[in-house]
Amino acid sequence: MANMKVDQNDSEVQDLICAGFGPASLAVAVALHDAIDEENPSLRTLDPKVRFLERQQHFAWHAGMLLPGAKMQISFLKDMATLRNPRSEFTFLNYLHRKNRLVAFTNLSTFLPQRIEYEDYMRWCADHFQDVVDYDQDVESVEPASTHATTGAITSFRVLSANRTTGHRTERLAKHVLIAAGGRPQLPDWVPRHHPRIIHSSQYATTAHKAFTPDKPPKSIVVIGAGQSAAEIFHNLPSRFPGCTSHLLIRGSALRPSDDSPFVNEVFDPERVDDYYSQDPALRAEAIAQDKATNYGVVRIALLEEIYASLYSQRIQYSNEDEWPQRILNHRTISHVEDLPPSAPSGDSPCLRLHIHNASSAFQAYPSPASETLDVDLVIVASGYLRNAHEDILAPLAHLRASSQSSSWQVARDYRVQFRDGAVSDDAGVWLQGCNEGTHGLSDTLLSILAVRGGEVVDSIFGQKGANGKAR
Repeated sequence: MANMKVDQNDSEVQDLICAGFGPASLAVAVALHDAIDEENPSLRTLDPKVRFLERQQHFAWHAGMLLPGAKMQISFLKDMATLRNPRSEFTFLNYLHRKNRLVAFTNLSTFLPQRIEYEDYMRWCADHFQDVVDYDQDVESVEPASTHATTGAITSFRVLSANRTTGHRTERLAKHVLIAAGGRPQLPDWVPRHHPRIIHSSQYATTAHKAFTPDKPPKSIVVIGAGQSAAEIFHNLPSRFPGCTSHLLIRGSALRPSDDSPFVNEVFDPERVDDYYSQDPALRAEAIAQDKATNYGVVRIALLEEIYASLYSQRIQYSNEDEWPQRILNHRTISHVEDLPPSAPSGDSPCLRLHIHNASSAFQAYPSPASETLDVDLVIVASGYLRNAHEDILAPLAHLRASSQSSSWQVARDYRVQFRDGAVSDDAGVWLQGCNEGTHGLSDTLLSILAVRGGEVVDSIFGQKGANGKAR
């Protein structure tokens, strides 16, 4: 763990507190470890006091989507360290070596590990930092703690968090705060909150089975969405719930492939962030929209081919498509959902009725009913994530935004929050990770540039400062 100082005194001012300990913060921890281990002369200190606060009870990465056989969508070379420092002990290859699987992995002839293996790799990295991580801590807010006697500029922040098990609240002080809280499930307006039979895709592997008893498995499940997560779940359902009928409802005409061709993939190159950030906002928004087929609402071609082959086999077995155990229903949107009363003492009747708008008639020669209903036992909504947790956390500082006209936080190229001039001291500040796609490009919410970005954040926070307060 290099020389990150372990300090259990919550009243001591930390050099850095990170809200969240997912891949983004982990990459920062690895980059800081490597810089300390190398005794990097650009660091202001080789003995920083750092704490990571994570709301989960242990390190986990998309636990609800760790499906058997699911593979990564990026090369293992885009791990926590390699693109920044291939000699780091935290590379994926060194992980394989330490786990005695390096030779066996090479026999796979792939750059795409299974997702369960990559999560185990990141957990292996995270275990190196156990002494400076507090799990089960939900960061609630960041507010001013101390100010400069003369200028009034904030010199430290108070970070308030709550233990998710006990409810006990703790205040910690830090000169620098990094917020990398990750995404929160985004649910459509028609979804009733906290319904036991309607779950987000992020809960599938960990929660779906809990809605049923072994003697009463689901008979009908619907998945809503047209992206990678929706396709993976739809493909997994027959093996997880044998005998269950499943439908995939999509808004468009068909599932579409992600574009991971080499030229387009350059949008995820670390140096492209400079280009994005320097662009005119309107041009940048247009460029990001143009490249969304790399990541949003698309599916890897290999999985598409597997799904198509599976559906094709049903054509052989069944003469009528209505008899298929699995179907994709296109041009569909949900208007609302209602609970169904149990109609049999056994409780075997469906629990939910979906009211569906079918727009197929506009795209085909023969008309279809515009309104449909579908009775199911479970609904899985793969509707993406919101990246706005920082808005709630930073609410006590909202009056210090750089622009009073802006309703959102603005960040500099180095991810440092831009406060009003003079509001925060040059040797203090707040940094945001994973919520800056609009200014830093499509890679911001992904794993692709974490190794390099982690190094940039470490340099921004701990690098020697010039006369203008910027790292140099």
